[in-house]
Amino acid sequence: GLCSTRCGLTLVLHISLFMAYALRVSLSITIVAMTNSSHPHGCSGSFCLPQAPVYSWSAETQGIILSSFFYGYGLTQALGGYCSGLFGGKPILGSGLLLSSVLTLLVPRAAELGVSFLIGLQVLLGLAEVMIFPAQYTLWAKWAPPLERSRLMNIADAGCTFGTFFALLVAGIICQSLGWPFVFYIFGAVGCAWCLCWFLLVYEDPAHHPWISAGEQEYIMSSLAHQVHGSSHGHSLPLVAMAKSLPLWAITIACFCTDWLFYMLLTSMPTFMSTVLHFDLREVSAALLSAPWLHAMDTIILSNTLVWPVIKHIPFSSQGMLLPAAFLVAVPYIGCSSTVVVVLLTLALTIISLTGAAGLTSVPSLALRPSCSQSPKTGWRNAFFLSAALNLFGLIFYIAFGSGTIQDWAREDTAGQ
Repeated sequence: GLCSTRCGLTLVLHISLFMAYALRVSLSITIVAMTNSSHPHGCSGSFCLPQAPVYSWSAETQGIILSSFFYGYGLTQALGGYCSGLFGGKPILGSGLLLSSVLTLLVPRAAELGVSFLIGLQVLLGLAEVMIFPAQYTLWAKWAPPLERSRLMNIADAGCTFGTFFALLVAGIICQSLGWPFVFYIFGAVGCAWCLCWFLLVYEDPAHHPWISAGEQEYIMSSLAHQVHGSSHGHSLPLVAMAKSLPLWAITIACFCTDWLFYMLLTSMPTFMSTVLHFDLREVSAALLSAPWLHAMDTIILSNTLVWPVIKHIPFSSQGMLLPAAFLVAVPYIGCSSTVVVVLLTLALTIISLTGAAGLTSVPSLALRPSCSQSPKTGWRNAFFLSAALNLFGLIFYIAFGSGTIQDWAREDTAGQ
């Protein structure tokens, strides 16, 4: 039931992923405040608020700073999985989240020292966060009964979307009320405090949990008893056969293309809304409020076993890849309707984060400034077109070569060959 230990782990992982993504995207909105003069300063009563620094970074420099996180994050995914299998999911995830929180506290100081220091810090932040997702999957392999795994993981993964948009909302308010450095101080401090809860509440497997009931422990262990446990530490991987597998490449390329679009929007939407649509930080935050509730709706639908048999036949590629690409292509031709632009971008970001999900979504009415840029934004148009083209390429490749059947190289009788 809801009071089971595995549901408690789901809640703890939900909050941990919430924190991880809040730390990850905090720079995406604070960089808007870091590069303009709309910072609070002065005194109110006995409380004096110093003026936050303002930096004259070019658009190219801002792009390098925002993308530097992925230099560390994208190049060491395999390392995160290997370390999780070697040392366990609990210490790796907790250590990655703790290091991410500490590095977040250092962002204002790194910005003061110079762009190079800030870029280096972002690379380290990517290296820290790369450990979190593989560690989560290591834990689920020991805790989640096969018939419940998808539901539990969907609920835990919802923390990513809620953390993202909550951070964008709160960061905008903090920037305008306290100054942008407090975003990193508050988020980093809360992250450090939550890591203490993580190490106290989480156990590596049911056998070592001191409070789990005997019935639940037996249920989990018996449900996993007949599951084949592969380990890169005990078996050699058929790398050559895997490299020749078109279905594997289809999944890899599709994930690459969808992630490109998702992270481009995730890191760039606040800057786009500020520089092109001329929103202030509070308006940017308000414009992003609808997405987590759309995600919650889809999560509830996916977790409902009565609805899942009906919607599972809707292909992930049609909703998760085609629609966001169409929305991005449409954005440069909308004209002055900033509300429609925000709706399309929010829908694209939400749908791409729900790749594989189905269900109807709606966007609340937005009361935003009806102004538009008076000059063509060629750079943004090219970025949107490139992301849309990559998504369509990934869709076509997946449809042509994707497969849901077990490949020969993955079968137990050929795994050692």
